[in-house]
Amino acid sequence: MQKNLHRVKEPKRFDFILISIVSLLVLCGLIAIYSSLKQLPAFQSGIVFTQIRWILISCIAIAIIMYFGNDSLYDFIEIVYWILFALLVILFIDKILYSFTYRHLPGGLITDIKGAVSWYNLPGLGSLQPSEFMKIVLVIKTALIINEHNENKIEDSYEEDVELFKKVLKPSIIPLLLILFQPDTGLFIIISISIFVMVLCSGIKREWFIFFFGLITFFILLFLYLYFFQRPILNIFIQDYKLSRIDGWFYPELSVKDQGHQLYTSLLALGSAGLKGVGLQPTTIQLSEANTDLIFVVFGQSFGLIGSLFLLSLCFALDFRIYQIIIQSKNMVEKYMMCGFLGMLVYQQIQNIGMLIGLLPITGITLPFVSYGGSSLLSYFIALGFILNSSAKAKKLSDYVYD
Repeated sequence: MQKNLHRVKEPKRFDFILISIVSLLVLCGLIAIYSSLKQLPAFQSGIVFTQIRWILISCIAIAIIMYFGNDSLYDFIEIVYWILFALLVILFIDKILYSFTYRHLPGGLITDIKGAVSWYNLPGLGSLQPSEFMKIVLVIKTALIINEHNENKIEDSYEEDVELFKKVLKPSIIPLLLILFQPDTGLFIIISISIFVMVLCSGIKREWFIFFFGLITFFILLFLYLYFFQRPILNIFIQDYKLSRIDGWFYPELSVKDQGHQLYTSLLALGSAGLKGVGLQPTTIQLSEANTDLIFVVFGQSFGLIGSLFLLSLCFALDFRIYQIIIQSKNMVEKYMMCGFLGMLVYQQIQNIGMLIGLLPITGITLPFVSYGGSSLLSYFIALGFILNSSAKAKKLSDYVYD
């Protein structure tokens, strides 16, 4: 057994294709973050070095994950889950206190950004967002739940599927509500979609697909009808200031100074960049959230259509490579887990890029491995570590077939 484990960790088992794709994405991110400095206040001039520091921390995290292997780390998931759960509860308490007194809990460990209480201050490192790591833990935890359920179920039936839904919701629902209350609607949606994708891939009866997608279609059509024809009724459920983001999506030219500002400037920046872009030189088009939500626009503005297509190609290559590993893997826990990670990545990529070219409404969702942010970067590197272990295991099994 020790020999088998050793063989998984041999350099020839490493997925250098996946490593190369992620490395290029991170490099594009660093270049774009550097380019975004011209759009940011002077006090944020050190963000490139901060991002590099988080990249180094993330590489250490991957090394640790690959050294111990997925199976060994599954035993610690429950402990990590409850630690992160406690951190989210503390943020919840702080949010309530902040709502009434505009003060955080004593100690200076908790901070807020634009009213969202989601971060802890770490001296020397910056801010840490527990919900970013909870999304990874919930994916792994859900994969373990699905695998255990499928191994123990007696028959394929609607009752068994409903029982699976209950098991999946039990550890997820409270953390999701705590994240939504911070408020972090974007991360709430990301986690929900990743779990939804895993459940769809779990082997449930096909009729559930029709039910779920029919329900989603119904609510989308209902929302659009109320938005265009019965706005007062919609305001009963959704406050008008939240609907202003939809206004900015449909009518960016009419709300340039408000919710349509990001979309309008994004389209202006991408459209004026031409084929090759303007390089890293300063431009007159000012972008808000340039180093986070609008990082794709910054890269596209700097390197034009060629750069935008290159970055899009890297995103597609990453997704396709993970899909290949899912197909090759024989371990069901890892298959479910990687389906969750893939769903998470694909949604973020589509939402982030789609909202910047007018296909989707503007939300506070970043581009994985590219946007600035230590917690997000580290969380995805942790996911990458588990995927690399799964790829190495799949290669080992493939080699045994030909030995």
